[in-house]
Amino acid sequence: MAGKKFKKAAELVDRNKRYPVTEAFKLLKQTIEITKGKWDQTVDVAINLGIDTKHADQQVRGALVLPNGTGKSKKVAVFAKGDKATEAQNAGADVVGEMDLAKKIEEGFMDFDTVIATPDMMGVVGRLGKVLGPRGLMPNPKVGTVTPDVTRAIKEAKGGKIEFRAEKAGIIHAPVGKSSFAAEKLEENFNSLMEVIMKMKPATAKGVYLKGVAVSSTMGPGIKVDTQQISAKYK
Repeated sequence: MAGKKFKKAAELVDRNKRYPVTEAFKLLKQTIEITKGKWDQTVDVAINLGIDTKHADQQVRGALVLPNGTGKSKKVAVFAKGDKATEAQNAGADVVGEMDLAKKIEEGFMDFDTVIATPDMMGVVGRLGKVLGPRGLMPNPKVGTVTPDVTRAIKEAKGGKIEFRAEKAGIIHAPVGKSSFAAEKLEENFNSLMEVIMKMKPATAKGVYLKGVAVSSTMGPGIKVDTQQISAKYK
């Protein structure tokens, strides 16, 4: 059963309307005022793409640093050795190691939000696929988490970098900030994400690429966004 606050917030939203972007985020802030509690809710976007993820050439996956950050301080684990391990520690990594770190993770240690690895450590990290993979934490060169430039990767991770990936049904879920952010800051983050995703349209994808977009806070109702406005902007 939906709570009283959720129901009251949902009354503000026309479920049959697709709101212009700016209007959607103003409305989102109104729903947050109704549903807010003692903690800072996450604002998420759900993007429904017209792709067939069964085809390798229709995968949509990437990463970007949000201009206004995520509002969350990320804990970063780094697989590196020698000078690169020292570099990672100096750059602010929360935990650094090699075989010792892999063993800790195998034993249940999961106190981190992002995993970065230097290319020479992937033999070690590969053993952790069953643990890190399902949680979306496996380092990947496509999103910049397998790299010799650990300083940059750590700074990006802690500075508001998000990763996104289309699920089987072609839907991407991604955070664009916190409920405490001003509507303009959330909109700016959202626009940055949409620009990247629109540019990633696979050449083999047929029909409508951007089928649906909705924004919501953790405790609030979904607000549909005008996909035609977004598509027209990135033609």
